[in-house]
Amino acid sequence: MDSYQSLAERVLAGDPATASDARTILSSSDEDLLDLVAAASRLRREHFGNRVKVNYLVNLKSGLCPEDCGYCSQRLGSEADILKYSWLPKDEAKRQAEFGLAGGASRVCLVASGRGPSNRDVERVSGMVEEIKTSSPDVEVCACLGFLKDGQAQRLKDAGVDAYNHNLNTAESLYPDICTTHTFADRVDTVDKARGAGLSPCSGLIVGMGETDEQIIEAIESLKAVDSDSIPVNFLIPFDGTPLEGTWTLTPQHCLRILCAVRFLCPDRELRIAGGREMHLRTLQPLSLHVANSLFLGDYLTSEGQAAEEDLDMIVDGGFEIVGAESAERLRDELKAHRAAHQAAFAEVAPGDMKSDGTSAEAAKTASTLPCGKPLPTAGQEADDSGVMIPTIRRRGAGTELTPNV
Repeated sequence: MDSYQSLAERVLAGDPATASDARTILSSSDEDLLDLVAAASRLRREHFGNRVKVNYLVNLKSGLCPEDCGYCSQRLGSEADILKYSWLPKDEAKRQAEFGLAGGASRVCLVASGRGPSNRDVERVSGMVEEIKTSSPDVEVCACLGFLKDGQAQRLKDAGVDAYNHNLNTAESLYPDICTTHTFADRVDTVDKARGAGLSPCSGLIVGMGETDEQIIEAIESLKAVDSDSIPVNFLIPFDGTPLEGTWTLTPQHCLRILCAVRFLCPDRELRIAGGREMHLRTLQPLSLHVANSLFLGDYLTSEGQAAEEDLDMIVDGGFEIVGAESAERLRDELKAHRAAHQAAFAEVAPGDMKSDGTSAEAAKTASTLPCGKPLPTAGQEADDSGVMIPTIRRRGAGTELTPNV
């Protein structure tokens, strides 16, 4: 490979990038990073123009999972102090989804912890989807419910589900070190079931779990093999109380190289910067949107993301537009005006005044919420003495009385 630009021209001409090309990308130097991103950006713009797809997560059921995935705060035996709750009522699931839609999301991802759904659970989620689609017929719905049994993918498809997420997470060669309660083949089987029912397969990976560059390439090639339409790249969030707590192996530059490797090997697939991007890409997040074309807005399943307006700032300042929105800039400005109005209303409440629910303004300040119940913007993740970033556990949105970060 004489240059990244020539590799881009090769791929654009229909000659796929190889594992050898990916090795070169992953082992490249920091001084070559901008050249690499510029080349990957050509592929991104060829297939997705200047559009960013905004996705929004709704955690339908949190914690208490019987699987032992070492990276997960909801795993069997997890001591992470996360929110734990059973299924949201149908109307609450719809309400939470509408927050994301108002923030610019065109796809809502309905997620539930656990090994996999019972048929009763599938009917429950199908009812939620039908309710969401009735009020917002243009929204895409992606379900993520764990391992599927025969017939369940078809029932979800019939209810209006568009896509099914089931991440392969890592290379097959590393999988036994990450999880013992199911196999890599089990995960492939569920992706196959989803695709077979006509659902768009959404499957990605988690990096930063001790994998080698060769294993990253192995994982990406597995995603190609299952024909994943949408590839979320998660960066390990090292929750306290999990086997991988304190694990810190990624740099912002290497995170970008990983995204570039995915883009070159899967040039026409939706590539999403997902969980942990704030902690690991840090100030390079805006640059990553020249490689990736999708992101999750606001918070994740059990941890908080950066403020939604910061996500929209990245999109607007990068010169991008949002899929399904007339104007990304107008949407961003409306969100900021809404937030400012609520903060101003909060500031006008005298210390001794009572809110309509009977609580005092001082109590509201202690809870760090606005008069409507919306939380004040938070500072996000902070680092401990060793420099390892500590994730902020989600305390708002689904499963709480506070509105989410959108």
